[in-house]
Amino acid sequence: MSPITPPGQTREKVYWYVRRRILEDIPPTVREVQDAFGFLSVQTARQHLERLVEERRLTKVPGKSRCYRLPEKLGMRMVPLLGRVPAGELDMALEEHEGYLPVRLHRHGPAELFGLRVRGRSMTGACILPGDIVIVRRQAEASSGDIVVALVEDEATIKRFSLKRGRIELHPENPDFAPILPEPGACRILGKVVEVRRQLDG
Repeated sequence: MSPITPPGQTREKVYWYVRRRILEDIPPTVREVQDAFGFLSVQTARQHLERLVEERRLTKVPGKSRCYRLPEKLGMRMVPLLGRVPAGELDMALEEHEGYLPVRLHRHGPAELFGLRVRGRSMTGACILPGDIVIVRRQAEASSGDIVVALVEDEATIKRFSLKRGRIELHPENPDFAPILPEPGACRILGKVVEVRRQLDG
């Protein structure tokens, strides 16, 4: 006869399963948790999940079947990593949801944030390199000198914003690249870059 796993150990496994699914942007339903662990009843899965909510390791959004979330604790919150943005010539933004990133609450307050992975070398003078992740505060306006993610018609880029005589200019931080001068009405600001992250090998 197989030994019975203590409830605390099972709950820990449930937590890490739910956490992984949430970070993959697919929070599991209660029945999916039941199926994943082979519980005989859906109530057993629900009891483990509700206990994790009581322990403040998960939170619950009322009225949703995929209602469990990771709490914003220890001064952190999770923001979505939405794909890649070119730092070069204009190119299509690639939306490939890669999960979530932890961001400190005190740095950016309640603003809506998202992450993008940089592709290209036009912003190396601003220390934004290929493969870096930029944290972007979603906003529709910018001031001259801000580094922004902008949409020119259907193509996205990351550049330094400038407004001259009422006309938007998008400037690179690399002399090998030319400024982008969108036609009036053709450019939309998606957000301002507020943080840059880099993964160092080794």
